[in-house]
This record gives sequence, structure tokens and C-alpha cells, in this order.
Amino acid sequence: MIKLSSRLTCASAIAACVLFIPLSGCNKASDTGTVASTTIGNEIDDSVVTTRVKTALMSDDYIKSLDIKVETRKSEVVLSGFADNQAQIDRSILVAQGVQGVKSVTNKLTIKEGKQSVGNKIDDSVITAKVKAAMLADPVMKSMEVSVNTRKGEVQLSGFVDSTVQLSHAVDVAKQVEGVVSVVNQMSIKK
Repeated sequence: MIKLSSRLTCASAIAACVLFIPLSGCNKASDTGTVASTTIGNEIDDSVVTTRVKTALMSDDYIKSLDIKVETRKSEVVLSGFADNQAQIDRSILVAQGVQGVKSVTNKLTIKEGKQSVGNKIDDSVITAKVKAAMLADPVMKSMEVSVNTRKGEVQLSGFVDSTVQLSHAVDVAKQVEGVVSVVNQMSIKK
């Protein structure tokens, strides 16, 4: 009969192998002889940086970070969404810059216009969900790297796309969604 500690050791070894095998392909040259622009290792590092920035923003008493989206590509952080005032935007940038692993911070935050009712928040949540679904269903986009934030029908698109075609097409896709009043393009092309 196998002891519990043996099972845990075996399970730990299997888990390590399962994690190691996919990561062992990181940073390898492609068939064309060039190194991929983003590796699995970079994506993991970027996820860690994003999580650290989100945590720092949530921990700051002055910043109400629920309306702030954080995206990271190659340790470059993009803040988008909405803030109550310029001081919150400035503080958000400062907090993000102080996070370990952040090379630079790009500000794409917008100041909120007026108060938002509960009904507006619900409507905006529905619009956000519809725009995200439209992005995923669109054959040109099929993108999980585009963040959508909505306030009073104004949709703000941020994140990273592969080309200028996707950049302009994303705006067209969002404009076709029912309830969208306007679209603000805060996206960047992947480097």
C-alpha cells in the first residue's frame, strides 16, 4: 500500500512536469529562425505584473480602481477606464509606476462625466458584455486582449491588437452593438 506522503511526492513531481513541459518551449526560435515576439514566459511575467498593479490600485484608499483596467505587454503597463478626477489619474499612474516589474506606464484613463445611476451601471454592464461577445465572435478580431469599459453608453476599447486593420475594425464592431453611444479607441498595436 502506498503512503500518503509518497502520493503527494508523486503528485508534486507530476505537477512539476506538467508545468515544465509547456514552458520548456519558451523563447525558442520559430521555423523562420526568428524568436517569437512574446513567449509564454513573457506572458506569465506580464500576468504577474498586471496582478501586482491591480492589487496596488485596490489597496490604495484614494483610488477606486473598479473602473480601471490594467493590461501589460512586455512589462509595459496600460491603464484605461474611468477615474473621478485628474488627481485619481495621477495617483493611479504613480502607484502603477511603483510596482516591481513595471518598465513604463501609459495613461489612457478618462475622467468620468457626472453621476451614474444604478440603471446606467446595469445598462453599461450589458453593453460591455455585448461588445465583448461581438469581439470574440468576429472573425477578424477573435480577441481576448481587447478590454471593454462602458460608462453611460460610451465604450472605451483598450488593450493590444495585431494590426491597424484590427485597430479600426474593433471600433466598427463596437459601434454596431445596440446601446453604444460612442466608442473611444485606446488600443495599441503589439510590438
